Amino acid sequence: MEKERTPTFLNAGGQSSNAVAILQSGGANYVRLRVWTAGEYTVANAISLAQRAKSYGMKILVDLHYSDTWADPAHQSIPSGWPTDLSGLNTRIYTYTKDVVTSFKNAGINIDMIQIGNEIRQGLLWPVGKTPNFNAASQLLNSGRSGAIDGNPSSPPKIMIHIDNGWDWSLQQWWWDGIQVRGALTLDKVDYIGVSFYPFYGTSATLANLKSSLTNMANRYGRPIVVAETDWPASCSGTTLSEPSIPISASGQTQWVQKIAQ
Repeated sequence: MEKERTPTFLNAGGQSSNAVAILQSGGANYVRLRVWTAGEYTVANAISLAQRAKSYGMKILVDLHYSDTWADPAHQSIPSGWPTDLSGLNTRIYTYTKDVVTSFKNAGINIDMIQIGNEIRQGLLWPVGKTPNFNAASQLLNSGRSGAIDGNPSSPPKIMIHIDNGWDWSLQQWWWDGIQVRGALTLDKVDYIGVSFYPFYGTSATLANLKSSLTNMANRYGRPIVVAETDWPASCSGTTLSEPSIPISASGQTQWVQKIAQ
C-alpha cells in the first residue's frame, strides 16, 4: 500500500508518522511477512520489510505459502517448476525453506518464527499433499520444518503450523489428530499453533466459539496458540457478520481485536 498509493499514516495523536513506528508504539511486537515462490511477495521484499521492523525492535514471523500465488483452504497449487511427486516435493520443500531462512540470516536477520504453509486445513502442494492424505501432508510439513532448522542451526526459527477456522474445535481436533504421523510431523516438532479467525464466512465464527475451541486446543495439544489472521470491517454490506453487537466501524475494529485478546 505504501508503494502503490503513498498514503499518509497518522498516529493516535493525529500526527504523521512511519507505519511501522505506529504499529510498534501501539504494542505490536511481531510483523508477519508473506512469501510466495513467484510474484510480488518475494524473499527480497520480505527481507527489506524485516529490516525495517527489526530497526524498531520487532520480531519477525515469515509466512511461507509454498505457492506462486495465494495459498488458502481453496488454493494450494504446486509452484511452477517444482516436482509433482512426493519424494521430489519432500526434497524441494526442504531446500527451498532452508534457502529462505539462510537468505534472511545472510542479510543479518534471524527469523524468530516461521509458518510451514498458510491455512493448510486441506493440506499443501496439491494434489500430492492434499488432506485427508495426512501421511503425505505430514511428510511435507516435516521436510519444510527440517529445512527451516537447517537454514540457521545456531539460531533456528520457532515453527508454526497454521490452519483456518480457529473457532471450529471439531475441525481443529480432526486436523491435528490426523497430521501427527510417526516418522513425519509430530507435535513435539511444533512450537506454535496458528489459526485464522474471520467474522465473514459464517455466523458460527463467534468469540465464544473461538474461546472454547482455543481452550480445548491448549488442553489437548499443550502448545501456545496464535490468532495469526483476523479482520473486522470499518464498512461492509451484503454480509452477515458473526458478532452483530460489534459496530461496523473503526471503533468496532478496536473492540474486535480487544475481545480476541481477552
